[in-house]
Amino acid sequence: MSDEPRVGIVVVSHSAALAAATVDLVRALANVDGGGPRLVAAGGMADGATGTDAARAADAIAAADAGRGVVVLADLGGAVLAAQLAASELIDPDRRALVRVSGGPLVEGAFIAAVQAAAGDAVDAVPQAADEAGSLRKLGDAS
Repeated sequence: MSDEPRVGIVVVSHSAALAAATVDLVRALANVDGGGPRLVAAGGMADGATGTDAARAADAIAAADAGRGVVVLADLGGAVLAAQLAASELIDPDRRALVRVSGGPLVEGAFIAAVQAAAGDAVDAVPQAADEAGSLRKLGDAS
């Protein structure tokens, strides 16, 4: 992989374990370590409880940003709201223009986002690919 910075990926979940497991799975399957995009989990509350915390999401966005932007994927509506609040209010104003919140599915979206980011795609192309992951047919023509 190139030494060029990549678009970062943040996984926001109500569960710290789910966010961390998603990041671990994506790292393993997409083989993106060593020069790939920064993948950061932001799950649960600071005290370990289930829930979402916009401040944790904002910290994850800052950690994932290598200068080319960040794409955030979230599990459920509250996580989406926390991600949107973090992106619009809680991060450095200069960074806001390069943060995108994807509506794609958490696992498939994070995987595709990481692959696209590793390939060098720009911050607007990565969430588009992640969003399209929602329409992938897992069973092919079988139903």
